[in-house]
Amino acid sequence: MSRNQQAVARPPRRRLDGVLLLDKAIGISSNHALQAARRLFRAEKAGHTGTLDPLATGLLPLCFGEATKFAGELLDADKAYLATVQLGITTDTADAEGRVLETRPVAVSLEQLRSALNAFLGEIDQVPPMYSALKRDGKPLYEYARAGIDVERKARRVAIHSLELMDPGHALANDQFSFLVRCSKGTYVRTLAADVGERLGCGAHLVALRRTAIGPLALHQAHTLAALEALDAEARDQVLLPVDFLLADLVAAKLDARAAARLSNGQTIEWSGVAEQRVRAYDDEGRFLGLCRQLEGDRLKPVRLVAGG
Repeated sequence: MSRNQQAVARPPRRRLDGVLLLDKAIGISSNHALQAARRLFRAEKAGHTGTLDPLATGLLPLCFGEATKFAGELLDADKAYLATVQLGITTDTADAEGRVLETRPVAVSLEQLRSALNAFLGEIDQVPPMYSALKRDGKPLYEYARAGIDVERKARRVAIHSLELMDPGHALANDQFSFLVRCSKGTYVRTLAADVGERLGCGAHLVALRRTAIGPLALHQAHTLAALEALDAEARDQVLLPVDFLLADLVAAKLDARAAARLSNGQTIEWSGVAEQRVRAYDDEGRFLGLCRQLEGDRLKPVRLVAGG
């Protein structure tokens, strides 16, 4: 079959609005997962809410259609990860995909490991890894790293809210251990793993990472691509969450027909609320209109409206 014939045979894209909580598989990029889901749902427009490295698995919220306007809502949210660390080996990427830099003997007790983990609780300064998408002079750091250039990076303040050693009875078997961490945005778990290894004096790198939560969203709500592929089209659409799902923790404003019409036309309307709070607006039939901001003087200003709202 020619490419033209394949294009004709492929089902057409459609307007589709909603949020998909995906459980990303290992070995694929976040963009690869996004495009695979987009093809599966035949969505015209799609975007993700933050990336996972190919090595990482777990929760990856995807947005279709009008939901892409609110994809940034999760960027500032805390994240939770289940991480597995190999002691005694450091790599240039701080994970299992990198080149081995050094191998050192491991002589670590369970008490020493607990103490090392506890040392990273709270607010800490973390130097971002060279193999990251952070940019310097418009170019990602990983491009410098691949060229053998080490760029000076400033430490960033991040917060480690909790750090729990998993299965302590079997921790340090084969010089490995796992921990569950809840942390602020901008935290690199592979850097955390490497820093714990340095504190223990033997070095370490990340061998597995699974994102288990983003803000209020949990991994148990997510679906794998394989599970979605096994569903028929109607059942697959049923797993999509509504466009306003990522705004569920905001105050809701239900407007009458006149106010809803004015707001949908981009006009500021009268509405009583707490100044500067963000508000999700609906018409009198419960249709989501968009995200708004409460102003002084009981006024509600549209910030980001959905098409057809």
